[in-house]
Amino acid sequence: MKPTLIVFAIAFVCLASPLLADESHHHLGPDENVGSVSFPTSCAAAVQKPFERGVALMHSFEYEMAENQFKEVAKQDAGCAMAYWGQALSLYHQLWSRPTKADLKRGNDLLAHAAALKPKTAREREYINALAVFYHDSDTIDHRKRADLYSAAMEKVYRNYPKDREAAVFYALSLLGSGPEEDPTQANHRKAVAILNKLFEQDPGHPGIAHYIIHACDNPQMASLGLVAARKYASIAPSSAHAVHMPSHIFARLGLWQDDIQSNEAALRVADNMGSMHLHVMHHKMHSLDFLEYAYLQTGNDQKAKAEWDELQTIRKPHVEAEFQDYYDAMKAGFAARYTLERRQWQEALALQPDKDARPFVQALTYWAHAVAAGHLRDAAAAQTAADQFNAMVEATKKSDKSHEAKYMANNHDETQAWLAFAQGKNDDALRLLRAVADKQDKVGKGETETPAREMLADMLLEMNRPQDALVEYEIALKTDPNRFNGLYGAARAAEMTQQKEKASGYYAQLIRNCQGSNSDREELAKAKTLVAAK
Repeated sequence: MKPTLIVFAIAFVCLASPLLADESHHHLGPDENVGSVSFPTSCAAAVQKPFERGVALMHSFEYEMAENQFKEVAKQDAGCAMAYWGQALSLYHQLWSRPTKADLKRGNDLLAHAAALKPKTAREREYINALAVFYHDSDTIDHRKRADLYSAAMEKVYRNYPKDREAAVFYALSLLGSGPEEDPTQANHRKAVAILNKLFEQDPGHPGIAHYIIHACDNPQMASLGLVAARKYASIAPSSAHAVHMPSHIFARLGLWQDDIQSNEAALRVADNMGSMHLHVMHHKMHSLDFLEYAYLQTGNDQKAKAEWDELQTIRKPHVEAEFQDYYDAMKAGFAARYTLERRQWQEALALQPDKDARPFVQALTYWAHAVAAGHLRDAAAAQTAADQFNAMVEATKKSDKSHEAKYMANNHDETQAWLAFAQGKNDDALRLLRAVADKQDKVGKGETETPAREMLADMLLEMNRPQDALVEYEIALKTDPNRFNGLYGAARAAEMTQQKEKASGYYAQLIRNCQGSNSDREELAKAKTLVAAK
């Protein structure tokens, strides 16, 4: 998902107020390494390096530390207009979430103050004016429109200053945070990668370049193009939890489970270190736990997957940053659904209960899991109940202050309806609904830890005793979501049922390789080992 949001106001004294924490709390220890950038400004020479540190932190989405750093720059040089630009930019989490109304007002005020300081160079004025476009008229101009306007403004900065690497990097980021939310051509992503790849050759140690290549390639069609950057990024900014985690987006897309696991285990250690510095890290930890649970399930290591779920449940909601409290609820629902469905424990999935205090779009995840499980069990009554409850959550979401979330429920809605149709014996309807979702996911992508609709379609065909058709779908699914446990096992079974013994053996062998050292007790893996050994 992409977010975005924006600039006129009165100057105010509190913009340059002292930080609550002392300088030692701004740094992650004496060996801190968050990468380096070159961003010349007209500010005092003494704040140049601190300002560039703030930009480097921004490029790894360490927004809290970046904002504190820019505040410190403003404290030391109250006339540094770019320090206020930096603070405003730290409120705009382009690939995460939409700014709140309070953030929008504050960003607007910060940029008005920056403009009132009359920046000394035309370049600085253009940076400030470009960001002001995003914050301006936020009450009347749609969030996505303002994101598009900001990107267009940053393109002008990029064109006007072709030797300014930061202008190119921030323009590339703006492309990723704007444009159509679901574009099968990935036009903005491809445009961003074209810019970033040239920069990566020139400056392979820049944190933003590697980071944004990964984000741009975080889709089925382009994932392999991000692997070099993924291998590099964690070493560029090893003190940033997000930087250490981010390569796992590509590893998960490519089914590189051990790399994925190592990346997120390291990220959790970095997050713990950041937490000891009184920084907010729960969103980092939840994100890494999410990837870990999924990766462990793909290696058949259910015990470790359950440990990640248990770890998530030790996190208390009041300790989670306000911006991420819905994400916390969604993680809890998602972890439970995934743990039951990936292990194909349908009765366990049906027994899951939604958190009644969570928002409707979060509760819907549990009802979706119920529908999938009921479909596999051919329990039409349970599937109907689940579908009705899911639909009620969609309607409640449309009427809520999070109405924009309703459109993200469309795929799960159609999957819910597909499993209902399957449970009712309406096979043609079920296949049609699931195929439409699968075709869409192939073009625009899906969440890294989300069950592929194409694989569910193959499962459905296999349960209809159509193994040849199922094998076709499994093999397509394994191209977009390689090395998934259930995808490999399903493909092996389908090949076996169609007397394609060599192909079946190959899929079973790959499943065994993926699960080496996992101490898995899955029946599917035991069968794979028996069949491969007997070959």
